[in-house]
Amino acid sequence: METGSPEGGRTVGAEGGGPAGPERVVTAETEPTWTGLPPGLLRMRRLLLVVWLGSLTLAAGLLPGLLAGPAWAAFALVPLALMVWGWVLIGRNWRSWRYAERADDLLISRGVLWHTVTVVPYGRMQLVEVTSGPVERHFGLASVQLHTAAAATDATIPGLDPAEAERLRDRLTELGEARSAGL
Repeated sequence: METGSPEGGRTVGAEGGGPAGPERVVTAETEPTWTGLPPGLLRMRRLLLVVWLGSLTLAAGLLPGLLAGPAWAAFALVPLALMVWGWVLIGRNWRSWRYAERADDLLISRGVLWHTVTVVPYGRMQLVEVTSGPVERHFGLASVQLHTAAAATDATIPGLDPAEAERLRDRLTELGEARSAGL
């Protein structure tokens, strides 16, 4: 059961108001503040989709149409349908990516069908790097990659503004050094 509290948060307790346990107040400070990815990543991915599948659509329509007859140009509908379907899926995937900086760890959430939340403790980070390939640089984007001792927990935040990626890298490095000092 949730009710409002005078502190401006939510009071979470037992269903039915019975004495099933102590109530706790959940305030805005305990909830992570999620940050989504910038729209530049969405534009880049959709443009790449249109370039590759658009070229395939032209090839699938022109070649059979010229060589075997106009009826065979209908093969162009397959990559065209894939382009429309991919356009929608890329948008849903882009909206699913987000990250949150908390006091002791970084949360990365992604996925539409299989939703994944990765928690990376600052003290476990070994390396934080900012990468940007030629296409990402053209669109003014960069990715932050986090390396930990376990290879399975390496995490990436794609498509960030380069200034935000550098700020995040510096902050994560600083927090990682502070948290690992006691190890």
